[in-house]
Amino acid sequence: MKYNQLGKTGYEISAISFGASSLGGVFHEIDEHKAIEAVHVALELGINYFDVAPAYGGTKAEMVLGQALNGIPRGSYYLSTKVGKNTSPDGYGVDSFDYSGDGIRKSLDESAKRIGVDHFDIVHLHDIEYNNRVNTEWALNEGMKTLFALKQEGRIGAVGIGMYPVDLWERVLQEGLIDVGLSHNLCCLNDTRLLPLLELAKSKGIGLINASPFASGLLTSRGAPGWHPATPPQRSIFEKAATYCLAQGVEIEKLAIQFSSQHPDLITTMFSSSNPETVRRNIDWSSMPIDEILLRAVLNILAPVSNQNWNY
Repeated sequence: MKYNQLGKTGYEISAISFGASSLGGVFHEIDEHKAIEAVHVALELGINYFDVAPAYGGTKAEMVLGQALNGIPRGSYYLSTKVGKNTSPDGYGVDSFDYSGDGIRKSLDESAKRIGVDHFDIVHLHDIEYNNRVNTEWALNEGMKTLFALKQEGRIGAVGIGMYPVDLWERVLQEGLIDVGLSHNLCCLNDTRLLPLLELAKSKGIGLINASPFASGLLTSRGAPGWHPATPPQRSIFEKAATYCLAQGVEIEKLAIQFSSQHPDLITTMFSSSNPETVRRNIDWSSMPIDEILLRAVLNILAPVSNQNWNY
């Protein structure tokens, strides 16, 4: 496993990192014992950065990750969670938002208790663009001030944001508002809008984390979950790409993680899985040479949905 410096944090994180959304069952039902094993396999194979959020599965992901990390020396991994967004146990996407100082502190205390830790290396403001950006300025003012106060108090190591819109990333990076950023669905086979932002982030000393190499399930044989905003005609294009890959004897997941993780300027690419064998496979695939001929063919198939802006 290769390790890279995450901006100016001083953290040396694995080039492949682990997102715990799958542990909350947000893509499909999980076997908790296998999910815990998946985390242990990730650790064994050199992954040292794990990200989670209370919104994943109505706090389930944090609880499962906490079970998996129980007994693992805290100094052997970096850990981040998110604040500001909570999802009801009734279903992923049934969200409430609170970027107040009191709300953030309460959320962080609850996350720490669920996971069984007393310190987070990074805390991200979560999905500040949701609900037509009605909460964006609240998050960037009171929410941001609260996180930097927590950093001063030693409760957290670095301040971040986890979000999607490119224009908001341009603003946040240009203003140098954060230590770390977690972007999703912006560096994958169907979308490369993250790449022009990498140099700006580097110039500001901000470490950018690249998440969702499988485009939230679109770039998988299983397909995206029902909550994904892609329309049936759009989904059919991704299905066509997956079918084409299989006809060449390759799963689209292999091509997807290779493409998303092998850009030389990326610090880390984060995937999520609750299956230990999938974790092994993804890590192995990420270091294998990409099939350039297959890549060109798949990019051509995906051209109608290239850089499509999804309304999450």
